[in-house]
Amino acid sequence: MIKGESAVPPLGSLAEELAAAPAGRGDQDVETYERLLNAVVTWAYRDRDALAAALAPVVREFAGQRRGPGQGLAPVVEQAAGTVRAEEPWENAERGWLELCQHEALDHIVGARIGEIAARLRAGDHVPSLLAAPSGPTGAVEPLDLVERLAQYERSGVRPGPADLGQALLRCGGGPVEPEVLRAAEKLELPEGPRILAWLRQGGLPHPAWWREREAGEPERPSRRRGARAGRRILVGTEAIEGRGEFPRRFWSLFRAFEPHIGCPHFGLDRRDGHTVAVLPWHPEIAAARLLSGIASAADADGRGAPAFLHTLAASEGPAGPAVHLAVAYGLASTPEQDRQAAVQALLLLAAQGRLDGTLLGREVGELVALGTLKVPLLTGSLRTAAMSPGAAAPVWDVLAAALPGLLACTRPQLHGALLAIAADCAQQSGARGGLPEVTALAGRPGSSQLVKQARRLRDVLAGR
Repeated sequence: MIKGESAVPPLGSLAEELAAAPAGRGDQDVETYERLLNAVVTWAYRDRDALAAALAPVVREFAGQRRGPGQGLAPVVEQAAGTVRAEEPWENAERGWLELCQHEALDHIVGARIGEIAARLRAGDHVPSLLAAPSGPTGAVEPLDLVERLAQYERSGVRPGPADLGQALLRCGGGPVEPEVLRAAEKLELPEGPRILAWLRQGGLPHPAWWREREAGEPERPSRRRGARAGRRILVGTEAIEGRGEFPRRFWSLFRAFEPHIGCPHFGLDRRDGHTVAVLPWHPEIAAARLLSGIASAADADGRGAPAFLHTLAASEGPAGPAVHLAVAYGLASTPEQDRQAAVQALLLLAAQGRLDGTLLGREVGELVALGTLKVPLLTGSLRTAAMSPGAAAPVWDVLAAALPGLLACTRPQLHGALLAIAADCAQQSGARGGLPEVTALAGRPGSSQLVKQARRLRDVLAGR
């Protein structure tokens, strides 16, 4: 938790940690990344000269590392260690920006905040701490923490940066706020005070309406050509959200309606990590919907994986709906093994939190297999791994109970014998009862194939035999 004086390490320790950290976001977890970012800003406020001297070796270390522009620690460290150029107003950090892709809406926000922090350091306009520094590992900011930080800004005579404040507001507000927090917010005399109070009263960013959309056309045949894919994807779109005008322009993509099959020049949408989800910890559905096509590319094409994204998506604070469950479905049959492992952990984490809708996930899995998008052997391996975890029999059975009717109607049913075996094991362990007509019909066929044998076994378990 980034809170209080103890959250800021001594200057020597900070320099050592930064030297060992990647210059870009990399695989660094959200909590560590944000803690280091906040520590640099806080030390610049306390003693800029001492910080610059301590960070000089870190700048040299970062110089040889690859990183995306505005996406990591490097721009902030470089400006904190550099010469103050007060003649360059930090308010101009947004100038020249052009929106190119709605899929990258959340990265626009990350870049805007990093650019603003770096510009303030370059201009010598330091702040006591970052308003959007998370209160916990998911990226969420507690309303009381935000109000206390703003009060400190007020006492220090510092104005909030629009991007840092905007990110703080997006991370704050998962529902009703305690009356004492609202009373404290009412006392703020900053010009931004009324806006902050109204935001807290409404409970943060509204949840937009959504729709589920299947890609048009028939599944294509597999091809070895780079970027080629088989099957058809199911994606999620979101309606527009009101209130963008009070946020910086680089935040506006988030508030626009999102068309799920919009064209994109970024094959695979590579920037998918825990930091992307942490932009909106109370709205994992928005994050998942924006990046579903990138997640799907790891299952039906040769796209790169996103294990950190899947894990943070499941660990987020907000409700898990169709986009989150589709992300897990694609992950369970992704080509990269790390993605499949992350999807299994995401399934188990959602189940442990009571946020898994097994019926929804099962139906999506069944339809995506029917569309030729998910590979059954990879899916089977993931569900087998999930089922081996303690206490996982019931949630995995819920998924399979919803998936099997559609799966058994697909061609090549011989692939589903192993899935039926997993289903029988899970049904037995969880005490499931009832019946699936498709399983009963399959069990009634003559023969002794693995498919028929496991169908009979599952039928008998569900009948309590």
